Amino acid sequence: MSRRASVITLLLTLTTVFGGLAATLALDVPPRLGLDLQGGFSVVLEAPQDTEADVLDTAVEIMRRRIEALGDVQEPEISVLGERNIEVQLPGVTDRDRALAAVGTTGRLEFRPVLDVSPVPGLSPLFLQVPPEDTTTTTTPDDDETTTTTAPPTTTTTNPDDTTTTTMLDLEELTADIVLPEGVTWCDEVDQPGCVDRQSGLTVSPAPELEAFLATDFATGGGIVYHLAPARVLGANLSDARAEFFANSRGSAVGQWVVSLRFDSLGAQQFQDMTRELARFGFGDPRRQIAIVLDATIQSAPPLGTDVDPNVGIPGGEAIISIGSGGNPQTDAQELSVVLRYGALPVALEQVSVQSVSATLGADSMRAGIIAGTIGLALVSIMLLLYYRALGLVSVVGLFVFAALVLTVLSLLGAWRGVTLTMAGVTGLIVTIGISSDAYIVYFERIKEEVQRGRSLRAAIDHAYGRALRTIVTASSLALVGSVLLFLLATASVKGFALAFGIATVASLFISVAYMRPAVSLLARTRLGDGGRFSIRGATGHPEESVR
Repeated sequence: MSRRASVITLLLTLTTVFGGLAATLALDVPPRLGLDLQGGFSVVLEAPQDTEADVLDTAVEIMRRRIEALGDVQEPEISVLGERNIEVQLPGVTDRDRALAAVGTTGRLEFRPVLDVSPVPGLSPLFLQVPPEDTTTTTTPDDDETTTTTAPPTTTTTNPDDTTTTTMLDLEELTADIVLPEGVTWCDEVDQPGCVDRQSGLTVSPAPELEAFLATDFATGGGIVYHLAPARVLGANLSDARAEFFANSRGSAVGQWVVSLRFDSLGAQQFQDMTRELARFGFGDPRRQIAIVLDATIQSAPPLGTDVDPNVGIPGGEAIISIGSGGNPQTDAQELSVVLRYGALPVALEQVSVQSVSATLGADSMRAGIIAGTIGLALVSIMLLLYYRALGLVSVVGLFVFAALVLTVLSLLGAWRGVTLTMAGVTGLIVTIGISSDAYIVYFERIKEEVQRGRSLRAAIDHAYGRALRTIVTASSLALVGSVLLFLLATASVKGFALAFGIATVASLFISVAYMRPAVSLLARTRLGDGGRFSIRGATGHPEESVR
């Protein structure tokens, strides 16, 4: 290789690599760090048995849109594990509860007419039914007179051997006299859709076609409990949902946050029919209310306005969900609109595990990776310098060029394609330090062989490169094939290793072509090429040029 060609090739390579690194640093485009390096959390969700693969793929896409719409969680890693599990990794997440709600909420929306409202918070209207009085009938055969007396329920306490024992009340016995709506059953060992829990009096899994007893705070069983009619409009007929600040009628800033709903043609007709029927009840009657139910929780139960005509209802297919003044109404409205706007999950998912990784632990992992990489790089550099002397300088500088190139590529892929660097990826990069060094070793050993055969130093350098490059290309190709197969077949964490390993392998091959040969060729033309024990010739073991 001529001096001119070597200089041009080397300058282009160094300018491209270090110029790219400087640009990414100047533009503040660092590599995207994964969950284990910057903290966050991951959750594994499980779908029911026999869930089809395309259903899981649809659920993954819906969850991705929901999370990205939250604003502070970008590029989540969501992948299908096995036949019915979905793993969601949210690096850098700041609000765990919001993100968990986004990935796990099924988003089933129903609009149900209200039949009754419990006056006691947390108490189901079922338990307010007046129980039939227990009666005892005594027949007197003598005079054929029949006397009916009322026997109040009694509780018996026994104290055998000075020990007090209280008989526990049987829920099944207590609820035996409560009359359930048609089609609704109590929840037993095999729960039926729409069944009611005997202890709370709430519907566990509402069925749209059945009446339900739901509360405004289903998770805790608190809040106001409503007796609801079957759903009249479903979320499938919802075409849009937006969070808006609804000013008062005078247009001033005093108002409240609401979620504006817009229905499709079928939903608009169903909504108008429902409001027309409810408008016949007087204002103040609970049956004039519409409960907006999301995932078995009543979000709001607004009454119809006094201006709704019982002969017309509410036409136009638009409605609003009023958000209360407690907590953060703006955030609540935005989160609800996100869940509604991006649709319901096609399948109910159950949380199997939630793993949190603190930012401190992530920083510790990053620090451990940097230390391991630095120690590995230092040991490899020392060994190369001791064994190959001046040629070792070429390899040490080449390792820094290699590191700069890999860092630049990872930064660009992170910004462009959302590629994240995980701890497994750092491991892959550390492994490739040795692989990159192998390329230099193969070349240097070929040079030594050519010198031992009697070639001049420059001839040996040029002749050895062709033979070494074939070996390097073959080895790199096999490593690249392995990384591709690993990436395609492995799970998420191993994919990170395979991706980093593959990128580093390609970078190492590029360095072998664009840097290694011109650098050695130029070095051979200096005093470090053929002068003394530290020179290239000194490393070959033949300090004097011998035969040819």
